[in-house]
Amino acid sequence: MTVRNERTEAGSASPRTADQPTEGTPPSAPREHGGGLARRSPVLLAVTGSACISASAMFVKLSGVNAGTAAFLRCALALLALLPFALLERRRLGPRAPRLALLDLAAGALLGVDFVFWAQSIHDVGSSIATVLLNIQVAVFPLLALAFGRVRPGARFWWTLPVMLFGVALASGAIGDPEPGSSPVSGVLYGAAAGVAFAGYLFLTRQGGTRRGGSPQGGGQASHTVHPVCVSTLGAGLTSGVLGSLWTGVDPAPGWGPLGWLAVMALFGQVLALILIGPALARLAPTTSSALLLLQPVLALFLGVLLLGERPTVTQFAGCALVVLAVWRASRRAH
Repeated sequence: MTVRNERTEAGSASPRTADQPTEGTPPSAPREHGGGLARRSPVLLAVTGSACISASAMFVKLSGVNAGTAAFLRCALALLALLPFALLERRRLGPRAPRLALLDLAAGALLGVDFVFWAQSIHDVGSSIATVLLNIQVAVFPLLALAFGRVRPGARFWWTLPVMLFGVALASGAIGDPEPGSSPVSGVLYGAAAGVAFAGYLFLTRQGGTRRGGSPQGGGQASHTVHPVCVSTLGAGLTSGVLGSLWTGVDPAPGWGPLGWLAVMALFGQVLALILIGPALARLAPTTSSALLLLQPVLALFLGVLLLGERPTVTQFAGCALVVLAVWRASRRAH
């Protein structure tokens, strides 16, 4: 899969489209010494992280708590697991550059917004469909890369964008027949808002993970992996706590059962997933990243049907399939 050339990321080379990636690691790219994740295949990291995230909506639904509580507690529980490892990493590698730490915090603030709206979308349209709706980020993420990073997504992306958005409307039930008991209009609005916030998180995470001249991640030094996730989770906890308190309320002690489900979700769907996805995003083209992250709704759909008894309608299944095909088509490399 694709690994972006460092000179292009730094803006010293002319921009190229994401449909023209470079296979393999360029011979001139600096080697990463230390930091085992930095030496792993970015495709493998993204796929594994997506698999972890795919079950997150299921755990939120099983917890039975409101959106604000789910968003805030998942961050608080994740911080308990992340903090010791972040401190060890800081002792081993030194502090993260202030500019990058601010990017991590800003990314986390957007992630907190995503968590709250996404949790509400789960309550409105179910875990499987909510995860499909979250992938509005597939449309927003390349647009952010175009606006701020001069990375053109290619003509194929523009042709498939309306098809993908139509598929999102079908999947949510806003067009066609929704699943009985669901709230498709509010579900698609909250899901879309979550997807936009998640796209901003992915974009800032990718910027923070990209090696640039003079940053601690360049010059052959090992890069931080846990520390950025810890700072982002802190930012997400603060944002979700404020937004959740103002909107749905936050219950800090919902009971051992809900806490257990949220703890499992925080460990796998947040801590492990973000640690894996963070290094991968910095080494993949935007459309390639979006395509790999599309594994999340596919797996979530199967989990929701098999384990939670969710029954999306025929038109919703058709919308899910349309979204998957549209994003796959948009992210294919030109031959």
